[in-house]
Amino acid sequence: MNGPVVHESSPASTSWRVALPHSTAAVPVARALVRTALAERRHVADSDTAELLTAELVANAVEHTSGSTPIELVVRMLPTGFQVEVHDADPAPPGDLTRPALAPPDPWQEHGRGLLLIRTLSSSCGHRPTESGKAVWFRLPGQRRPV
Repeated sequence: MNGPVVHESSPASTSWRVALPHSTAAVPVARALVRTALAERRHVADSDTAELLTAELVANAVEHTSGSTPIELVVRMLPTGFQVEVHDADPAPPGDLTRPALAPPDPWQEHGRGLLLIRTLSSSCGHRPTESGKAVWFRLPGQRRPV
């Protein structure tokens, strides 16, 4: 991993937290952490969707915040779902995450679909201020598989 990981290995463990570099190299690391967290906890949330939305959050944090301050990925298992948060140092809210865009994304442009994907594919999403910037998050439904 590219940063210190906090992970409780007990069966009651419900969260993972990792500092990621402020670079595009953070995206595959974040995807792998989410995939591992879901598999390790035998969670039935849609792993492909979780990885895709995590990649979008991390890529947005890297692309739209300046500096080299690491970003932080927080993965939480909830009783009725799964939540991913990405923390960055920029306090500005993330564009149109919680409200529909006025116009659809241009199909010829490479950018402009990430927040639309998060809004559309997650069960809920949002952002909140933190002491050092903001956290942007999404949730997916699901629960732990019985042993």
